[in-house]
Amino acid sequence: MRALICREYGPVESLVIEDHEPPALRDNEVMVDVRAAGINFPDVLVIAGKYQVKPPLPFIPGGECAGVVSAVGSEVSRFAVGDKVIAMPGMSAFAEQVSVSQDLLVPMPDNLSFEQAAGFCITYATSYYALKQRAALSAGETLVVLGAAGGVGVTAIQLGKALGARVIACASSREKLDFCREAGADEVIDYSHENLKERIKELTGGKGADVILDPVGGDYTEQAYRSIAWSGRYLVIGFASGDIPHLPLNLPLLKAGDIMGIFWGSWAQRDPEANLQNFADLLRMVAEGRLNPMATEIYRLDEFRDAFAAITERRARGKVILTIS
Repeated sequence: MRALICREYGPVESLVIEDHEPPALRDNEVMVDVRAAGINFPDVLVIAGKYQVKPPLPFIPGGECAGVVSAVGSEVSRFAVGDKVIAMPGMSAFAEQVSVSQDLLVPMPDNLSFEQAAGFCITYATSYYALKQRAALSAGETLVVLGAAGGVGVTAIQLGKALGARVIACASSREKLDFCREAGADEVIDYSHENLKERIKELTGGKGADVILDPVGGDYTEQAYRSIAWSGRYLVIGFASGDIPHLPLNLPLLKAGDIMGIFWGSWAQRDPEANLQNFADLLRMVAEGRLNPMATEIYRLDEFRDAFAAITERRARGKVILTIS
């Protein structure tokens, strides 16, 4: 099978496409013929050797994919050959085949394409866990989303609206903000030309944001936190800007505000039942038409360098997808 291989930690450009032995199939696993796989910012960090998890070399990166079941292990009871599935292998998704525990699969909704389904798991699961379990976002509250045109940002917009919040999307260009409005944002802020703190205050009538979701970090974090409402919740998703901010701790003191770290993968391992319930909620929202996964950046496997560049250069609008076969 063809696969994208990381033979040494470093830039994405060092990856190579090679023929690779198909994975072995254990008794509780399902073999998936991969049709498409989602790229996420943590993939860049894993390949560079800078993530919390550092897999031994060589390895096949890629944490999520969608495809068709081609074989099942002897202990598999929930899936059969021919089923369309969404898979969360954690690693090895950028290949023509991947073997995955049946506990890390969910049925693929009929109203999704493989490209939409491939990018469904990580970003929606992260945003939903952040807004539901961590922030307890309530209907009528104001949610501010930084980096709102990216994969996590767009899912946060859609989920914020589904949960009844008023959503303010923040991004760095008019084109990205137009895309955020298409995703459902009520208001938008161009933080490359507008003062983030003052505009959030203005759009909330001086109250500030109840919840701020931040996958960007860098210079925008302190500006955003200074606009948070009393008892507001700040959700730390990641640092797509490349810079980890240093927030003055007098700000959460003065605002009685919370700073909440969001590590969905670790939480899902610690509370698998709640994670499965979250996925049941998300799939129901897709079936009801309340969520519409937006796979707008689609590349062939041979174009992986361009696909990763869309993320590292922060040009992507929505989810970046690799079509595998």
